[in-house]
Amino acid sequence: MTDQGFTAEQIDTSRPHPARMYDYYLGGRDNYEVDREAAQRVIDLFPDIVPMALGNRRFMHRAVRFLAESGIRQIIDIGTGIPTSPNTHQVAQSVSPDVRVAYVDNDPIVATYAGAHLLGAGNTGFFLGDVRDPESVLRHSTISRLIDFDQPVGLMLVAILHFVKDDEDPAGLVAAYRDALPAGSHLVLSHTTGDFHQLDGDAGQARDVYKDRGATATLTLRSRDEVLSFFDGFDLIEPGLVQPPLWRPDSPIPSEQELAHVGFYAGIGVKN
Repeated sequence: MTDQGFTAEQIDTSRPHPARMYDYYLGGRDNYEVDREAAQRVIDLFPDIVPMALGNRRFMHRAVRFLAESGIRQIIDIGTGIPTSPNTHQVAQSVSPDVRVAYVDNDPIVATYAGAHLLGAGNTGFFLGDVRDPESVLRHSTISRLIDFDQPVGLMLVAILHFVKDDEDPAGLVAAYRDALPAGSHLVLSHTTGDFHQLDGDAGQARDVYKDRGATATLTLRSRDEVLSFFDGFDLIEPGLVQPPLWRPDSPIPSEQELAHVGFYAGIGVKN
């Protein structure tokens, strides 16, 4: 079941979109020429974007498995992006088939793929919504159908807050979602950072591609302390806020040299 609520005129293929560019980084095919051109420009300037995207995706898989194994039976995945298997519900339901997942994204292109890739299983729903409008997201009928706020919820904000500008108050947005969640809920969050890369030169130019090519969102890199502030009101689960490959890895730990190419922080917190 889906509540997409968009018309064909809303699908803008004249400008690159971060979700479709991310799909390209992951080796997906659900993107347009304008997205491929912009994404390839980023890769040419900043090849680290590929291991960053892959490391973040693998973290998401481990995080979702952790949620399900911890007893979480309902998940809100905001900024899900272009569906790339295995998706959140596939990972969660492989642990417990009764996990319910509400997917949210602001891109009508994502909605066109939701029916085929996200909604084939029971206990899933998708709707168009914007992370910057918590009230609209939390009051949506799909949320009302799938999510019981009397029980712990897994809130996923994976690789999305770096598209929220400082003047849009990302910490305040996270707090608004947090306040709607009951105790025992989990926040899964990842965010790009410049802590491991110089922000000038090619890396800076790569970041500017999102703006210069007219992408529908700009990229804001944040320090560890800034990302850590999003977990206010949550107790971080070990190993805390770390680079994605270091969060409870299920494969060999990358070398320090390899980690230097992963400009992301990731973590999971529990609402106290």
